[in-house]
Amino acid sequence: MVLGYRLVLFLFTLLLAVVVVISLTVGRYPIPASEVLAILFSMTDGALSEEHSVATQVVEQLRLPRVLLAGLAGAGLSAAGVALQSLFRNPLVSPDILGISPGAAFGGALAITLAAGSLATVAAAFVSGIGAIALVTLIAAFNGRTSTLALVLSGVVTGALFNALISLLTFLADVESELPAILYWLLGSFATAGPEKLLILAAAILPSLLLLRLLAYKLNTIAMGEEDARSLGTPVVALRWLTLLTVAVIVAASVAVAGIIGWVGLVVPHLARPLVGADNRKLLPAAALLGASFLIVVDTLCRSLSSSEIPLSVITALIGAPLFMLLLRRAGGLGWARA
Repeated sequence: MVLGYRLVLFLFTLLLAVVVVISLTVGRYPIPASEVLAILFSMTDGALSEEHSVATQVVEQLRLPRVLLAGLAGAGLSAAGVALQSLFRNPLVSPDILGISPGAAFGGALAITLAAGSLATVAAAFVSGIGAIALVTLIAAFNGRTSTLALVLSGVVTGALFNALISLLTFLADVESELPAILYWLLGSFATAGPEKLLILAAAILPSLLLLRLLAYKLNTIAMGEEDARSLGTPVVALRWLTLLTVAVIVAASVAVAGIIGWVGLVVPHLARPLVGADNRKLLPAAALLGASFLIVVDTLCRSLSSSEIPLSVITALIGAPLFMLLLRRAGGLGWARA
């Protein structure tokens, strides 16, 4: 049942605020919610008393950067999933299908193998992710005309190629130093969150979210079919490439700062769509808010369920797979995807 759009946005915004506060309280050093709120309010005027100094360091230096990083990544990946599902007119499409994640992961793994610094690893992953979408474009255009099917198949081929290269790197990596770092990074984590990574991700995600929102109506028309979109004046080819490039920036930046994060771009749009409908002008903001909350919750579970941090991909799969199966069951299988 589709609820009032403003009500849903208000509830999702409230949920995000609650999730942020709770995530800042949880950890090996528990902090009361009242103290967390005092710290957050004090960040604007610097009037916090000395009794909160330890908690202030924990919140400002450790937890808040990774909460913001997780929120931005979740919002970006969810919006990217919405855009791709409309572009390809298939609710089972996710950002992973274009091979961008494996491409970015290869760049990061290569940088780790070469003993590059953290910022160099982020840069290598981002450049490699953008290179992956360029390779997808090149392969898809071999026959002179790029179709939706050609893009999907090119993404599958590109993803397989980069996965093979990642496997080669892990085979050649030093077992004691490089291999554990590569594997842990590939599984995803916000443990290394900091101002630099937060700035990089914000610079990639925020403009991309704005651009996708501006393209929302055009994405609505292309979801009806390419011929109908053209009859309404939509530049289908230009829209396709602009959307793909925007998604590539989102995914490459997310992988660059946190490793591969699966399921978010697939599951979250399906959670938001029944509440606000299929109109991308409403669905994109709703999915972004819900995706931010979802990934913050996942990250909080990763760092608090055990003494050693659990990789992001483990928790997202454990939560995302059952949720997606439940959604498919409630939707009557895949038949609704053709409606």
